[in-house]
Amino acid sequence: MEQTEKPKAPAEKGLLEKIKLCLSKKPLPSPTERKKFDHDFAISTSFHGVHNIVHNQSKIRKLIWSVIVLGSVSLVVWQIYSRLVNYFTWPTTTSIEVQYVEKIEFPAVTFCNLNRFRTEAAAKFGVIFFLWNIVYKVVHLQEIRSNYSGFKDATDFLESHQNFSITEFVKKNGFYLNNRTLLECNFFGKPCGPQDFAHVFTEYGNCFTFNHGENIQAKEKVSVSGRGLSLLFNVNQGEFTDDPALGFVDAGIIFVIHSPKKVPQIDGLGLSSPVGMHARVTIRQVKTVHQEHPWGECNPNIKLQNFSTYSTSGCLKECKAQHIQEQCGCIPYLLPGNGTECDLQKFYNCVSPTLDLIELKGLCTMGTHNSSCPVSCEETEYPATISYSTFPSQNALKYLSKKLNQSQEYIRENLVNIEINYSDLNYKITQQQKAVSVSELLADVGGQLGLFCGASMITIIEIIEYIFTNFYWICILFLLKIPKMTQGAPPPGHHLEKRNHIEEC
Repeated sequence: MEQTEKPKAPAEKGLLEKIKLCLSKKPLPSPTERKKFDHDFAISTSFHGVHNIVHNQSKIRKLIWSVIVLGSVSLVVWQIYSRLVNYFTWPTTTSIEVQYVEKIEFPAVTFCNLNRFRTEAAAKFGVIFFLWNIVYKVVHLQEIRSNYSGFKDATDFLESHQNFSITEFVKKNGFYLNNRTLLECNFFGKPCGPQDFAHVFTEYGNCFTFNHGENIQAKEKVSVSGRGLSLLFNVNQGEFTDDPALGFVDAGIIFVIHSPKKVPQIDGLGLSSPVGMHARVTIRQVKTVHQEHPWGECNPNIKLQNFSTYSTSGCLKECKAQHIQEQCGCIPYLLPGNGTECDLQKFYNCVSPTLDLIELKGLCTMGTHNSSCPVSCEETEYPATISYSTFPSQNALKYLSKKLNQSQEYIRENLVNIEINYSDLNYKITQQQKAVSVSELLADVGGQLGLFCGASMITIIEIIEYIFTNFYWICILFLLKIPKMTQGAPPPGHHLEKRNHIEEC
């Protein structure tokens, strides 16, 4: 260690000696030369007003021009300061633009039955509704009620069925899509069927997405407004049921319209169509672009592991799944990830308390740039306008009753007709933009300098050269001349000895 440090001091000393030697060769200008340099700068600089102070012989005019120059400099400093303060508040503007196109992408639509389970399975496993409430907590935080009538039965079921898989149960005993539940399907005049839907798990159990990202329809664009997707569902209330004690009292179809690349978020965004109704839905496409920090709240560097496109809802699911996997060693149903599925016992004993901890400590937050899941930089939404009419009419009721070989009462209580189309072939872009760019800031600062002082970039270079030259002369004076003067002066002790010698003589 000592051997490596020893050569450093001579090297540094040698460098300083070289600098001093170089500076010592430069002669220090006399006071007259320095004064002439200052005068030449004042009369030749492009900074307006300074030469008027030097040229005028009248002291009053010198004073007036000095006040004018100082006032202009003060104003330009204040203006530049205010422009810089405004720039570093990161202001933004929002522009709204409507683009008319010949063809436009049709969104994905996810459909779910409001009655989630088969009646036969629900009768056999009566506690499934309460257990589903535990599972549903991973998506929508809620308190698990210990005063629920089936609470004791649920705890007994958990102890006796520790390996019970909620995923397998829902797949086998949840809502399904086939020719019995999807009676008619038409997409822009072309027939479609259950094979055009992709299965997806949501808080409503088995759901089915039309125009999913993996389906071929997602790559096609529609070119006619006023037409779209037309569906006729049979919810089959006799076969599927739910527990009204937990708030599930409706019958019909709930659906959500979303981007084909986005995870369906039914809770809070779903549209409902009750039985015996024809729902007509007109949609528009709205694209929103957010600026990254510090102008906006998005972070373009965040990538999701289980989703191809970033979304706040997908990010929150991954965040919860990560914390639950760390605490419980499993991945809960409804959350993405590769790992062992959490059984019901872990759901109740570990997953549920972990979700409470996540909410209490704010481990999975959303919205701002420094949160776990900031807003996405670009997102596509489909605002919808929905209207209803009674379905079917009296004549249609007779026709459908004969066609399906069902009673008119059955038709009224089980059929749902849904029609989704674009209102017009255009989309709206709402874009967040920087209110002040770097080039605009430089142009503003340059305008202020030119207005008040007649200065430009050349003027700034002149001032920098002037300051540098004076600083260079000061360095020569303090580094070389003053030490030489102190070295040439005799020490104080020498003067004292000489004085004593004179006194002795």
